[in-house]
Amino acid sequence: MDSAIHRDVDYDQEGGLPESVLRAAVIGAGWYAAQNHIPALAARPEVVLDGVCRLGREDLERVRDHFGFAFASERFEDVLARKPDIVVVASPHQLHYRHAAAALEAGAHVLCEKPLTLDPAEAWDLVAKAEARGRHLVTANGYQYLPRVDDLRRRIAEGAVGAIEHVMVSFISATRDVFSGGRGLDSWRTTFFRPDRSTWQDPANGGGFAYGQLSHALAMMYFLTGLEPAAITAFSVSSDRVDIAEAGALHFTNGAVASISGAAAMPQGNRGLLRLFITGDAGLLTVEFDRDECEIRRFSGEVERLPLTEGDWVYRCDGPVNALVDLALGQGANLSPGTIGARTAATIAALLQSATAGGVPQPILGRNN
Repeated sequence: MDSAIHRDVDYDQEGGLPESVLRAAVIGAGWYAAQNHIPALAARPEVVLDGVCRLGREDLERVRDHFGFAFASERFEDVLARKPDIVVVASPHQLHYRHAAAALEAGAHVLCEKPLTLDPAEAWDLVAKAEARGRHLVTANGYQYLPRVDDLRRRIAEGAVGAIEHVMVSFISATRDVFSGGRGLDSWRTTFFRPDRSTWQDPANGGGFAYGQLSHALAMMYFLTGLEPAAITAFSVSSDRVDIAEAGALHFTNGAVASISGAAAMPQGNRGLLRLFITGDAGLLTVEFDRDECEIRRFSGEVERLPLTEGDWVYRCDGPVNALVDLALGQGANLSPGTIGARTAATIAALLQSATAGGVPQPILGRNN
């Protein structure tokens, strides 16, 4: 049976679109792509939903018809053969590299779900492929696109706390029922698709809290600080087959250190608790996403609070999708670049290796080592 599905469309796929319109493709149209990425693409008038890929012909037809894709196939190669301008990769974790690499090689700008890859070397290879082809590689970390977060990054780079010496990062999210083999999220009852549990609960597929959730906190740490990791020692707690909590100590190439921790322990219905404390030789910065609060305390006695309102930092992930579109049009900024995705993936891989080895320190793969 032919795995491709065509439908009548009102444009010429061979080149009848104006330059200001982008053809978008989605590889891995599962529950979150249908919940977030595809609606965000559809909301952009510059975007035409050209191709979609997922396994299961019935579900494929459903997502094609619901969102109005011009073409659908269970083979990602068929979708990429249509030469889309932008591609969203939201397939299971272990397939990210294969799909993102193929999309970059096809000439598309790519948004890849986190984790960027499970193998750090493959993550850095995606970065190299994007740079070699002049393409943008965006990672789906939405926190960086929330109000004033990029301003905060600039303030730190300009010396808001001086030279960074220590970072403390903690993330607790309402995902215990996702990783522990429970019922999953209550919100899944109303999603377009029910998630494939193996994505979250199979260690061979990158399941567990570190890849699924702590990746957000690590990406934010690297985004705000610009630090390069060198090594990590870590421990973890598992439930059923995958990790649900971890704690670790990081050493950076500039001599700074960090403590990182996370757990799938927040009751459902509550915001995730994401907090960072960044200290330098000039002061302290506290960032509390769950409280919409940020404060800079300097040794001079000066105290500064960022002007935030309630709800400003509630998590959302339309930012990376909009960034992909804007970047392809020559606009905007990539606040979740592949370099941060690769750094995060490398850190998690080393963290899990250290935890498996009983806390033995592990080097973290960088792009040049």
